Amino acid sequence: MRSLSIINQKGGSGKTTTTVNLAATLGEKGRRVLVIDLDPQASTSAWFGITDAGKGLLDVLTDHAELIDQVQASSALGVDVIPCSTWLAGAEKALSGEVGAETILARKIRKLPKSRWDYLLMDCPPTLGILAINALAGAQEVLIPVEAHVMALAGVAQIIKTAEVVKERLNPDLELTGIVACRVDGRTRHSLEVVEQLRQRFGKLVFKTVIRENIRLAEAPSYSQPITIYDPRSYGAEDYRDLAAEVIKQERG
Repeated sequence: MRSLSIINQKGGSGKTTTTVNLAATLGEKGRRVLVIDLDPQASTSAWFGITDAGKGLLDVLTDHAELIDQVQASSALGVDVIPCSTWLAGAEKALSGEVGAETILARKIRKLPKSRWDYLLMDCPPTLGILAINALAGAQEVLIPVEAHVMALAGVAQIIKTAEVVKERLNPDLELTGIVACRVDGRTRHSLEVVEQLRQRFGKLVFKTVIRENIRLAEAPSYSQPITIYDPRSYGAEDYRDLAAEVIKQERG
């Protein structure tokens, strides 16, 4: 099971959009996917139509419950979800004095039945706190969605540096699997220049696929449907299918 933390500390980067729709397009391509929503805003959970997650994930992190008991089916083919709620905001305080708090999620993930899913995608909160560190400590790979805006570039280096520290201290298996440019508006020179700057700075780490600005993608969460269901013929669905194909291409034989 490949495990990916999808992370960016900047809001509006396309993190939740990428988590939901990469999961759905991987599912379309025959992969079995488990999504963990680690953002207390619970946007990923709501996008999958789950609005009553209770304390489940908070109980997991405070060591009173197991991940497998929190799994719910989604409307997307091949995709299961471990949702969260605003209760998860209490995790920072609850874990602040806990020894080994940064690796609780990693220990819980190891108990999951590995043959049940091909992918584990974790949607991280937009802050580099205990929840994000848990995700990085529990994942094999980091995927960074970046908004095609010049102000977003500086944050990429910070995330990479944080991942390197986690790799050194907590998770030697952690690798950067790629950077994906999101909300790319091909009509503006600025947007295209930012993508070019990403490619110049990070080279092959940047996926060939870019996620274009697309009104149908923006509408989909309001209908609690991934883009593959809401509008399977849209540019958004096409772009995430291309991204899924690139991610699958990385699979080790």
